[in-house]
Amino acid sequence: MIISNNNTYSVTHENSKNNYEKLIVLLIDFLKNNNLEIIDIGLIYINRGPGSFAGIRNSLSTIKAIHMIKKIDYYCFSFKDFENEIDIKYENIPRLCSKFNLKKNLIKPYYIS
Repeated sequence: MIISNNNTYSVTHENSKNNYEKLIVLLIDFLKNNNLEIIDIGLIYINRGPGSFAGIRNSLSTIKAIHMIKKIDYYCFSFKDFENEIDIKYENIPRLCSKFNLKKNLIKPYYIS
C-alpha cells in the first residue's frame, strides 16, 4: 500500500514461493503502475509478523536492502504493537507507529521455537 496525501494505492498478491522470489519486481511494477518511482518514497512501514517465515524474511531483507541503497527509512511493526487499539487498518499504520513511539530502522523479529 502507498499512502500519498489523501490517496491510497494498494495491491495484493498470492502468498507463494514464486512471489517471494520476485518481491522487488512486484514492488517496482506496483510503483510503475501508479506512476511512482522508488525515490518518491519517503518512509516504509513493514509488518514483521505474525506471518509465514519465508514471507517475513524476504520482506525484511528487501526493505533492508532498499534502506541501505536508497537511504529510505522504515518502521517495522506488528499488529501486536498496537494493543487496545480499535481502528487498526493499514491506512492508520503511520499514525499508530508515531503514537506508540516505534523506532525507525529497527527490526525485532519474533522467533518461535
